[in-house]
Amino acid sequence: MIRSENLKLRALEPADVDLLYEWENDTGLWHLSNTLEPFSRFTLEQYVLNSGDDIYASRQLRMMIDLEDNKKVTTIGCVDLFDFDPANMRAGIGIMIAKEERNKGYASEALELMVDYTFHTLRLHQLYANVMAGNAVSLGLFRKKGFSVVGLKKEWLRSGHTWSDEYMLQLINKNY
Repeated sequence: MIRSENLKLRALEPADVDLLYEWENDTGLWHLSNTLEPFSRFTLEQYVLNSGDDIYASRQLRMMIDLEDNKKVTTIGCVDLFDFDPANMRAGIGIMIAKEERNKGYASEALELMVDYTFHTLRLHQLYANVMAGNAVSLGLFRKKGFSVVGLKKEWLRSGHTWSDEYMLQLINKNY
C-alpha cells in the first residue's frame, strides 16, 4: 500500500463497486472522463474483478484513495493512470475526489503519492494530464505539483451546443 500521513492508495476491491457505480454514473462528472452513457453494475463488477491485471497488460491502473481518521477508514476518491506507454515510459493521470471531501488538500496529497509511485516504482519518465480550460481548481492542483502547461487544444470538448478548450500538462521526472 502507498501511504501518507492521512491517506492510503490501494487496489480496487469488490466492496468498491457500489461507490464506483455512484461516481461513474454521476452525470455531473461525465465531461471530465468523456463518458457518454451510464455504466451498469455488472460492467463495474467485471472491471473490478479484472483490475488485478498487471499495468503492463491492461495499460491502466486505478487506485482508491482512503482517508484514515482516528482508525476510521473512508474511501474519498480515486486516482487513475491511463494510456500507459512502457516503451516511452509515460502515462496519463487523473484524479477524482468525492464532492464532500474537496478543498481539504486530499487531491494534492494523493497526487503527490501517485507521482512518487510512478517515478520511483514504475520508473516512468513523464506523466501528463488533460484539464478543461475552465477548471481552475484542477489546473492549480497540477501546476502546484510541478506540472507545466505544454499545450492548448482549442474547442476540444463538446458540452451540448458549446465547445471548451482543454490544456495538456506534463511533468518530467528530473531524476530519471
